[in-house]
Amino acid sequence: MLFLGLASRAFNASLLLSKKFRDTTYYIIMALGYLALVLHAHLPYVRHPESDFVLEEEWLFEAITETYVPLLQVFEGLKRDGVDFKMTMSMTPPLVSMLRDELLQDRYDAHLTQLEELIAKEIDRHEHNGHMLYLAEYYANSFSQIRKTWSGYNRDLVGAFKQFLDSGNLDIITCGATHGYLPLMKMYPEAVWSQIKVACEHYEENFGRAPKGIWLPECAYYEGLERMLADAGLRYFLTDGHGILYARPRPRYGSYAPIYTETGVAAFGRDHESSQQVWSSKVGYPGAIEYREFYKDLGWEAEYEYIKPYIMPNGQRKNTGIKYHKITSRDGGSSEKGLYDPYWAREKAAEHAANFMYNRERQVQNLSGMLQRPPIVVSPYDAELFGHWWYEGPQFLDFLFRKSWYDQGTYDMTHLSDYLQQQPNQQVCRPSQSSWGYKGFHEYWLNDTNAWIYPHLHKAAERMIKLASREPADELEWRALNQAAREVLLAQSSDWAFIMRTGTMVPYAIRRTRSHLLRFNKLYDDILIGKLDSGWLEKVELIDNIFPNIDYRTYRTA
Repeated sequence: MLFLGLASRAFNASLLLSKKFRDTTYYIIMALGYLALVLHAHLPYVRHPESDFVLEEEWLFEAITETYVPLLQVFEGLKRDGVDFKMTMSMTPPLVSMLRDELLQDRYDAHLTQLEELIAKEIDRHEHNGHMLYLAEYYANSFSQIRKTWSGYNRDLVGAFKQFLDSGNLDIITCGATHGYLPLMKMYPEAVWSQIKVACEHYEENFGRAPKGIWLPECAYYEGLERMLADAGLRYFLTDGHGILYARPRPRYGSYAPIYTETGVAAFGRDHESSQQVWSSKVGYPGAIEYREFYKDLGWEAEYEYIKPYIMPNGQRKNTGIKYHKITSRDGGSSEKGLYDPYWAREKAAEHAANFMYNRERQVQNLSGMLQRPPIVVSPYDAELFGHWWYEGPQFLDFLFRKSWYDQGTYDMTHLSDYLQQQPNQQVCRPSQSSWGYKGFHEYWLNDTNAWIYPHLHKAAERMIKLASREPADELEWRALNQAAREVLLAQSSDWAFIMRTGTMVPYAIRRTRSHLLRFNKLYDDILIGKLDSGWLEKVELIDNIFPNIDYRTYRTA
């Protein structure tokens, strides 16, 4: 008797089908439904070769140390142990470009070296303090493993993730070229098309194939967008749950099955139940008192002269990533924070993974009974939640994949393109306009804190569409036209409007928006009068060097 699948996996309320071939009976364990984890890996394009130190570049360095390398370490362990995991992951063009930029790679090397130097001093400083020494040695080992992984992939984390795309474990998808908020530029279809087309071309350059799916920036959808997605060759996109629930006609299976748009592109909706378990500030897992406290960092707490070499060059304190305390109190009522213990935090991550698995089992069992078909639970999250904001998040994912593989048979973990191959028949509907932001629509990216940017962005889009009809007189004008397209795309990033609304790092977001618009307007004026400054253009190309193979003609009217 042979089993198709793992005999050690639990048989838990699944269907068992038998087929006879000659004298051998084959049993196939059929799951009742599917769970699709989706991680959105994105950072705004922050690269400043004109300065020796810019604090915002450390957004990337922190994410490498706390999210991207730990995720790769989880994937390596799963493959080593024979766990055939499946997950969908977006990698946006700005993030891919930064991860493959030699200047930023060099700066990350220096950043990691500084961390290693600081933690060595911390080990000496806490030589006679048992628990603090334990934590310092824990961080030293962690940084050593990060260095080993970083160097093992020759600093190419994009190539590292591509290995898991090639093995079929990851379904890596794309996003808007610069994470532009598409519903707020729909009056200029050429601008929307450029965000999509440039992203798809950039993906193919870096991953050697065309993308199958797209994470719409901020999961923001408007009716008609699917036509451009189809023209770009994309098979599916993600939206928030209410984008599916309020589709026309109303979907028979709610958000627990994708819908096909009239163009044939599928739409997957976010499941709110599984999202709340992780995202919620009140009941979400990351708030457990055993987990590491994000807001208490050595950079703010150490004696000033001691920490001065490891903070900002101007002497201002900043986060170092070395944190010694745990959350301690979920309600925040206690100002005294206990010391962090990685052992107990890991135990809690295992407990939460088991709880998440249990809840998904119950959810899938209930849904399969009601729907009379295998449901899919789509659970999308920002990748930086796992590791950066929730330090134990990668451990949670590791436990979840392993427990789902060995300890249950109710659902299969899948990625979205595999699901569409296995379940090709779906209802045809028109999704509803939506986003995953505050109140579910566009308010977070268009309000009294950021509304001033849109007349300037719209004017720049109009001018770029006008420039796109030109034929360059020479190579210099060709370069200027392509740089103009880059500047428009960079100015359109939804991150700047988002930061203005959150109230953090606002001056930087304003400066970035204005600088890209000013550079574009100078290029526009110089192109029209035929007087291009080659020296200035070369400097701008060096600073804003994203999309080296961009073709400005993507802005041409179809």
